[in-house]
Amino acid sequence: MNPKRSLFFSSLVSPMGALLYLLLLSFFFVSSLVPTSQALALGTNANATRRRAPVHHDLSLDFYSKTCPQVDQIISSVTAARYRDSPTSGPATIRLFFHDCFVEGCDASILIAPTPGSINKVEREMEENKNLAAEAFDTVNMVKAAVENKCPGLVSCADVLAIAARDFVHLAGGPYYTVKKGRKDSKVSLGGKVHPNLPRTNSTVAELVRLFSSKGLSPLDLVALSGAHTIGFSHCDQFASRLYDFRGTKRPDPAMDARLLKALRMSCPQFGGNADVVAPCDVQTPFQFDHAYYANLETNLGLLATDQALFLDPRTRPLVQDLGRDKARFFQAFVAGMEKMGQIRVKKGKRGEIRKDCTKHLT
Repeated sequence: MNPKRSLFFSSLVSPMGALLYLLLLSFFFVSSLVPTSQALALGTNANATRRRAPVHHDLSLDFYSKTCPQVDQIISSVTAARYRDSPTSGPATIRLFFHDCFVEGCDASILIAPTPGSINKVEREMEENKNLAAEAFDTVNMVKAAVENKCPGLVSCADVLAIAARDFVHLAGGPYYTVKKGRKDSKVSLGGKVHPNLPRTNSTVAELVRLFSSKGLSPLDLVALSGAHTIGFSHCDQFASRLYDFRGTKRPDPAMDARLLKALRMSCPQFGGNADVVAPCDVQTPFQFDHAYYANLETNLGLLATDQALFLDPRTRPLVQDLGRDKARFFQAFVAGMEKMGQIRVKKGKRGEIRKDCTKHLT
């Protein structure tokens, strides 16, 4: 694996041991996050508790069986090439899918580009989405172009994103699962809908559970989907408070392993530093989709506060332990969570459209 612009800290290897050696090798000047920094970091504010539960619509495996039967193969040819040439496209695209589905449903509204001069902001302009990687948007655009070449005007951007996310999970060593199809693309992208529906990295488990419940997802879905952080990366600003001023104490988070704290402080200084530096959410196997993420939480090696909170809270600790013991069980729960998430507030019929260009509404 050779991501571009890597940052190597060779002077720290021997005293810190193999764990920190791997961690420091995994810092990159890249823009992708998964699952995320916030990508599947999974938190929200209390307003989400007052939102009605979303409607889940039935989709089908054979939706394009007559109109574009080769859609999965077309998409996989592009995602395989992207994963080979730009591995960070994988976690970035999975995170993009999460950010799309949690804001008004899986409808590709996150893909709409800003209109020059418009006073109405689209979703991708909002602060919570500023760190979404360009590699993810580029990947979806490339996939969509390939699909349009074979099946013009037939396959939605929302379905393209859902299938591409699945491909990247599998390419990184995770489970292959069938993706139900039939979503349409949203006719609007409303920036004001972002803040109450996306996570914060310092949320409590109670807030996480409430957010997921508002989307029709269970605590098991919360813990399983958080496992996408097994290939996620996060910018320093998403966890810096844990290093220097945890919850206003002016001290580091006592729940963080001391070795991890030292390594992160060397890469993410309290003041200054490079805003492009990222750290792996899984310090053991950052490029392998496995269940090591959960073992990390049990040894205080969670990167984000919301990651570590899943093990510290007695409501979710048994779930972390269960998925950490059995990779097959994790894969099963993750697939179930992705399928449920992929059906949140799906647009169908006249409520949606099928864009030819994922960045622009039909005119």
